[in-house]
Amino acid sequence: MKLAKKLFFAFACIALVSSCKNNKNDTSTTSTEIKTETSAAKTGQAFIEDDESTTVLSIAIGSKDHTTLVAAVQAASLENVLVNAGPLMVFAPTNEAFAALPEGTVENLLKPENKDALANILKYHVTPGNYSKDFLKKFKKLGQANNGYVKVEVVDGEPMIGGARILASIPAGNGIVHVIDKVLLPPTE
Repeated sequence: MKLAKKLFFAFACIALVSSCKNNKNDTSTTSTEIKTETSAAKTGQAFIEDDESTTVLSIAIGSKDHTTLVAAVQAASLENVLVNAGPLMVFAPTNEAFAALPEGTVENLLKPENKDALANILKYHVTPGNYSKDFLKKFKKLGQANNGYVKVEVVDGEPMIGGARILASIPAGNGIVHVIDKVLLPPTE
């Protein structure tokens, strides 16, 4: 359930970020700089060239490592958000990250009655902007599409997003997908 919620949240965040597409940041890096990331090979992901037709959604759909995330995005009806102009940063948990959630979490989140909770989790995985993995080290926290914040720490020279490691960074025409090893859960009040 938690996996599904996180997936839904990520895509919802992307939608929110795309609605903020007119907010540009001069400090963002280009996709060419992001292409230098070599960790994509570690996850078995195909490298996708940055072009206008590639979206963060098409990257997720084309990845065998993100089928749970795609199912969550579909359950939350957030597909159209992930194809908007952006720029969007999507922190995309792998299937393994979702599988690490307590048993039954993903299944529960995918139920129609939990659509809002799933959307909130997915939006927590989306940030406006287009920042490379290395540039993320400059932040202490990132504003997420669900109006929350996720903490950024640098551990052993690598940025950790809400305690998740970035495994790969894949540029898209409307932003970037940072593949992460953990589902991000928004703080509860």
